[in-house]
Amino acid sequence: MSEQTTAAPAPGRAAGFIKDNLREYGMLLSLLAIVIFFQVVTGGTLLRPLNLTNLVLQNSYIVIMALGMLLVIITGHIDLSVGSVAGFVGALAAVMIVRWQLPFVPAAIACLIIGGLIGAAQGYWVAYFKIPSFIVTLAGMLVFKGLMIAVLGGASVGPFPPTFQKLSSGFIPEALTQTGGLYLTSLILGLVVAAIIVYSNFTSRARHLKHGVETEPQSLFIAKNVLAFAIIGYLAYLIASHRGMPNVLIIMAALIAFYAFVTNRTIVGRQVYAVGGNEKAAKLSGIKTERLTFFTFVNMGVLAALAGLIFAARLNTATPKAGLGFELDVIAACFIGGASAYGGVGRVGGAVIGAFIMGVMNNGMSIVGIGIDYQQVIKGLVLLGAVCIDVYNQRR
Repeated sequence: MSEQTTAAPAPGRAAGFIKDNLREYGMLLSLLAIVIFFQVVTGGTLLRPLNLTNLVLQNSYIVIMALGMLLVIITGHIDLSVGSVAGFVGALAAVMIVRWQLPFVPAAIACLIIGGLIGAAQGYWVAYFKIPSFIVTLAGMLVFKGLMIAVLGGASVGPFPPTFQKLSSGFIPEALTQTGGLYLTSLILGLVVAAIIVYSNFTSRARHLKHGVETEPQSLFIAKNVLAFAIIGYLAYLIASHRGMPNVLIIMAALIAFYAFVTNRTIVGRQVYAVGGNEKAAKLSGIKTERLTFFTFVNMGVLAALAGLIFAARLNTATPKAGLGFELDVIAACFIGGASAYGGVGRVGGAVIGAFIMGVMNNGMSIVGIGIDYQQVIKGLVLLGAVCIDVYNQRR
């Protein structure tokens, strides 16, 4: 099989492979095109070290929630309450830490448990009572938005102690001496992550070839990995030029790696895709579909709680308007990143790319001076275009 595969001309094979996997490669190329476009029109401001760090901080909580939302969407459901849950948990954290003077760690653990319980409450109605997730989570959005205002008493609560603020605005400690304006620990860590990603890609390709699974042409594979290492290395260099690696970037990277492993390498991950592809067939094959759906909502609740903690730490206060519109950005990130509105399709990498497409567009349009009104119009059109592409791929 491999001999037949290598017989065709490499350029033709690469072009054909990209065409057949347009969902995956299209979003990555779109992100690169958007970054290059705004880098040019902003006069180089977009990728300045300070702005790049701010871009990571501004989108970290969207990326984190997108990881949970992706699993929910793959199973064929939706969660409209994530923004309200994030705001509500941030409000609880403010009451616990600022008003009650609780230490940061037990307060954060309690908030994550509460987020999981919220997800369990909503997932129970969806999974076992078969109430449409749209209705359940729409009700949850209203309930937790009201509870957030009640907990805060309609006023902002803050500021948080410095230890809590470091969750979002802190940077990893530097073990090496700063040289030439570079934080070497952050730079080396970034290069190590890039090397691990490339190594993982090579081992995955070797495993696919061993089992006769169709994989991308070698020339395209090598070019993609060289480019990936160069881009990640360059971004690590830019971040190391400012204040080093943000703590939240480490949290985000660890979660991305974990969920990529779960969705690609575990039985649970394969079962999630099976439920989204055909729930009845999955149930007949022995998969406990209700329990799986239930736990995807529990997982979503925990990640929404974590995002709420990070957002509150970044603002250094909990406000009654926290989390407003987050659910739209999170859902849009998943769909733009290639998740299917019909369920059963989606990748962790795609959701992350979708989140950063939204983030780069927000940041770039703000730098250029485009008003919030037209920003919303452009983002809506991009989301509509992504869903249209999904529908087109479904009909092919």
